[in-house]
Amino acid sequence: MTLPPQGPYGSQPSEGGGPQWGGPPPQGPGAQQPYGGGPAGHPQGGPQYGQPGAPWPQQPWVGGPRPSNTGGGKGKWILIGLALVAVIAVSVVGTVLVLRPDSGGGNGQSNTANGASEFASANDTGPANIITEDPTCEAWGKISDGLEVAAPGWNDQDYSVPATEWTPEQRTAFEKKSAALASAIPNVNNIAKQTPHRVMRELYGQYIAYSQAVIDAIPTYSSTDKNVVAASNRLAGALNRVCDAIYFRAAQQTAPLIQSASAPTDVQMLDGDRKLTTERFVSSQDGICNEWVSSAERFDSDTAPWRKLNIKVSATEWTPEQSSVMDSVVPIMQAYADDMERLGRESGNLVFEDFAVLAAQYLRAYTQGVPTFTPNITYMSSVAVLISNSVYWACKAVT
Repeated sequence: MTLPPQGPYGSQPSEGGGPQWGGPPPQGPGAQQPYGGGPAGHPQGGPQYGQPGAPWPQQPWVGGPRPSNTGGGKGKWILIGLALVAVIAVSVVGTVLVLRPDSGGGNGQSNTANGASEFASANDTGPANIITEDPTCEAWGKISDGLEVAAPGWNDQDYSVPATEWTPEQRTAFEKKSAALASAIPNVNNIAKQTPHRVMRELYGQYIAYSQAVIDAIPTYSSTDKNVVAASNRLAGALNRVCDAIYFRAAQQTAPLIQSASAPTDVQMLDGDRKLTTERFVSSQDGICNEWVSSAERFDSDTAPWRKLNIKVSATEWTPEQSSVMDSVVPIMQAYADDMERLGRESGNLVFEDFAVLAAQYLRAYTQGVPTFTPNITYMSSVAVLISNSVYWACKAVT
């Protein structure tokens, strides 16, 4: 299964024939190749396909739609390339468009009557539903693009190599990334105050938290620090894809097809947490993390036939074999969405729960879009996988 062309808010990360839903990460954050048009090389010295930690084969996307000026934004193409997603790939997602989004319908989450709070999302204590508009996407796109420009070799790095073994080129790449992240964090902090959606505020906040962890790790970087790198990269990817799903109207087309999520488990606690949380949301390993990791890896195995698909056309043009695979994967995805939501609600962790519920909602919306599938709908599965992926790596970072 592949993705439509690179979206307004970023190209897809390298190494992946996905979306793979939570299988073993490709050699941790191994040597990643940048996208921008076609398959990239595999991580240097990476394990073979099918083994834990193995990368998945890439498949190019062709023939996808260009963005529509009437479909949620106006933009100027900076780069047009091919795009894929891997579930637990770890390279960062870069920006390819700068947009001025048109006004769009909301998802009913936010409440603009936020009193004296500096956060536009202060009164958003409702369900973690699919986001169909967000005024911070344009600013986020510029931040993401700036990061890509400031650290152009980042996706080429083998993040498992410790600082003691870096070449001069590797050291330069890591130091450039550290400086780029340090420059970006204040800007991310600013737009986190402006989004009307609690879950976007949380995504921004956790991107800050894990990016700061990357900065802190670089002077004495060890191979285990690859996990915080992966979490930071995946959170950036999730933000890009949330905005892409809006821009390509996948969110608007599929959100009405599913029921609204239930209210957060502890609304009273949520009501008292109207701030930007920039501490890592997973601070210790527990049973929920263990279940999340094992569930994700099991799901990856169960969806192997789906991961081999190279879907480039609408449902009306599928072969019988493609239709069969898609029909069979839907109940697996629906069960996985239920599993993610269950684990999130059992976690006792506000951010963990919101991420789990949000990923589940995007995955459910994707499955509802399968019968009338068009290429843009794949952005829904991409959001789900990147958020799930972020939780996966956050859990790995505390093992």
